[in-house]
Amino acid sequence: MTYINQDNLRHRGLFGLSTRFVALVGVWVLACMLALPAQAELRIDITRGKVEPMPVAITDFLGASEKEADLGRKVSEVISRDLQSSGLFRPIDPKAFIQKAEALRLQPRFADWRVISAQALVSGAAHMQADGKLRLEFRLWDVFAEQQMMGLAYFTLPENWRRVAHIISDAIYKRITGEDGYFDTRVVFISETGPEKRRIKRLSIMDQDGHNLRFLTDGSHLVLTPRFSPTAQEITYLSYYGNNPRVYLLNIETGQQEVVGDFPGMTFAPRFSPDGNRVIMSMAQNGNSDLFTLDLRTRRVRRLTNHPAIDTSPSYSPDGRQVTFESDRGGSQQIYVMNGDGSNVRRISFGKGRYGTPVWSPRGDLIAFTKLRKGRFFIGVMRTDGTGERLLTESFLVEGPTWAPNGRVLMFFRQTPADDQGRGRSTKLYSIDITGYNEREIVTPTDASDPAWSPLIP
Repeated sequence: MTYINQDNLRHRGLFGLSTRFVALVGVWVLACMLALPAQAELRIDITRGKVEPMPVAITDFLGASEKEADLGRKVSEVISRDLQSSGLFRPIDPKAFIQKAEALRLQPRFADWRVISAQALVSGAAHMQADGKLRLEFRLWDVFAEQQMMGLAYFTLPENWRRVAHIISDAIYKRITGEDGYFDTRVVFISETGPEKRRIKRLSIMDQDGHNLRFLTDGSHLVLTPRFSPTAQEITYLSYYGNNPRVYLLNIETGQQEVVGDFPGMTFAPRFSPDGNRVIMSMAQNGNSDLFTLDLRTRRVRRLTNHPAIDTSPSYSPDGRQVTFESDRGGSQQIYVMNGDGSNVRRISFGKGRYGTPVWSPRGDLIAFTKLRKGRFFIGVMRTDGTGERLLTESFLVEGPTWAPNGRVLMFFRQTPADDQGRGRSTKLYSIDITGYNEREIVTPTDASDPAWSPLIP
């Protein structure tokens, strides 16, 4: 084995993976990645629209003790759910496996895996070391080429096993698709409980798969529209603390909270700049709202729009040079784009209906939005010049799109209406691929709204 030190990880990452591995105790290479012939490359082209899921066999990770075996089984289950949730992989039922996981310690019998139509095979092991650290290793095999595609081992604290499972899922996803994964991420959202007229809304955070839920506020004050900083360590959001609507910053780890600026009017719809040094938001005064930025280092305020219309829901392009926002300056709610200094404002939405909540893709190629037409709500995407509009899903009420950090998946919330007696209303989170396929509910213990997807965790 060859040790990959943390200095190398900081510069290039491991095999093109994110440098977030620095947060772990260590990473080892189990074997070199073998370059396969171009015609034999095991690859999913996710740019082609709907893709038939790749059959993949994911064995239980081995363990010498009962505790290690149980942990290994849980790790493989998380990896299986991650890959399946992407819609690009179809985990094969373990009951169909011919070769047992124990026999994979040396070499797979590839013919046994081809019989059950597996194209890729994932095997691994969990080991508790004498120093109390957990060692998790995995190998990814190309069944038809009969070659190992990658093999890595991770050293971390035992309580971090779920996160390492997500990191392994990201590594597999990237090796086969060529795109960065999004499994080692978190989602901040609004947890909703209580009756319709006395709704309690709490700022909440969880892993992208719904696990490790934690409440960040106690529900005593209304909170809305949370958004992550680029470091995923801070959140900006709207709070009605003291019945005075203001934009706040919250440090997730320390719980420290502060008001963003001393603005004379109501501030709302906040979002960080790509470098994390500014917050862009709306400020309302005398029935009108315009867009402002606050430099978090100098506390300098800059006005970006000055128009008698309502300008709100701003979102930066990934390079910070442009901003998309919604405005009714043309007579109806539409999407606009302007330079980062507020110049060169131009409208980009021209379809039938009203458009709102624009969010720039992390890839920079698309803008997601909410559309309202004929009493129906839609989640869609368009190019940054307004062309190529695609509607991905519709319902009685769908709103609040947010991007996965790789720009391939959106999350949003859907509300179902109450009956005549005020019963049956629900608000749930869903994800969908930008091709409009693979729509899935993200299960939460309470109703949920206003999701925001984090970057990959550092």
